[in-house]
Amino acid sequence: MATPNRRYIPRAQVEEPFKINQKITAREVRLVGENVEQGIYSIEQARRMAQEQNLDLVEISPTAVPPVCRVIDYSKFKYEQKKRTREMKAKATKVVLKEIRFGPNTDDHDFAFKLKHAQEFLKEGAKIKAYVHFVGRSIVFKERGEILLLKFAQALEDLAKVEQLPKLEGKRMFLYLAPKVAPTPAKAKPAAPAAKEGAPAPKEAQPKEQE
Repeated sequence: MATPNRRYIPRAQVEEPFKINQKITAREVRLVGENVEQGIYSIEQARRMAQEQNLDLVEISPTAVPPVCRVIDYSKFKYEQKKRTREMKAKATKVVLKEIRFGPNTDDHDFAFKLKHAQEFLKEGAKIKAYVHFVGRSIVFKERGEILLLKFAQALEDLAKVEQLPKLEGKRMFLYLAPKVAPTPAKAKPAAPAAKEGAPAPKEAQPKEQE
């Protein structure tokens, strides 16, 4: 049984972030790098210099006049770029957002309990999203919720700054706080020096005889 003809749909090609070799359209380029004599060359000369080294001509700065290129193995170049991007992301500070929920009728004991947790979060460098959740007809107590959140912010004023004052969104009123000071890692205590092998143990102080 003959299979019906299917229209071939080519896969979308992944667009490279850099122009290389024949895709570079500038008439002349500036070559940089240790494996070439740096300077301005026609695009034909630059491509020929790359071919002679069995490498690629890579446009690394397309907005410069003329564009800046390097003669390099493009696969190796992409790997180095990805590695650099990963390192930058790893060094970037990750902001942690902690949520603390209140009810409009939160009592003093529960308030103090959640305040203690918020203090710990802020000392660790996390931001705080505190909110009052109004259930059913408790929405009529929205003023009470606002007072509660302002009291919460005031109790944390030594550790936190207000990023957003209490704001009602649907059935929740939100308050955003950020730590004032970045967390400092605890310094490890220096270890006591180890006794040398074979060294005599320190003698215990003997009490002097009374005359």
